[in-house]
Amino acid sequence: MGEVEEFLTGRRSVHERDRVLATVLFTDIVGSTERATHLGDAAWGRVLDQHDRLTRREVDRWRGRVIKSTGDGAVATFDGPARAIRCAAALRQALRDEQVTIRAGLHTGEIELRADDIAGIGVHIAARVEALAGSDEVLVTKTVTDLVAGSGITFADRGLHDLKGVSGGWQLFAVAGL
Repeated sequence: MGEVEEFLTGRRSVHERDRVLATVLFTDIVGSTERATHLGDAAWGRVLDQHDRLTRREVDRWRGRVIKSTGDGAVATFDGPARAIRCAAALRQALRDEQVTIRAGLHTGEIELRADDIAGIGVHIAARVEALAGSDEVLVTKTVTDLVAGSGITFADRGLHDLKGVSGGWQLFAVAGL
């Protein structure tokens, strides 16, 4: 198409990818491999089905968008970091009631929209934050804490961390109270 446009108009347009500012939430079921081994495939499949139902319910409730399931977790986006945090906390509680423990990581930044998926460094950062979260913990970047100032959400400082593949140190915080 670029060649046709250039032939007809004498110039080629620069098409920027569709980028938006979003809060990205990654979740992961803690100890999923061990639990799947203990339960067996059929029972584990029912746990995952319930996880996926509750994830969709809470993400919808907090006006987010489920991007995809990761097998034993999920990726979702939100247009506001406070709603994303509240969603993660509500999902953590809903799954806890089902005897499922998760960890969650959030970051707010520019991401690239790709059909039904997302990409970009902001997505990678959120994934790295989730990987560092402890069992039953919602972990966020300093960017997120700055953006929710005045929301009533409180945080516990978890220190400076290197995120695999991302330059610089990243200050991380655990959600302490809503």
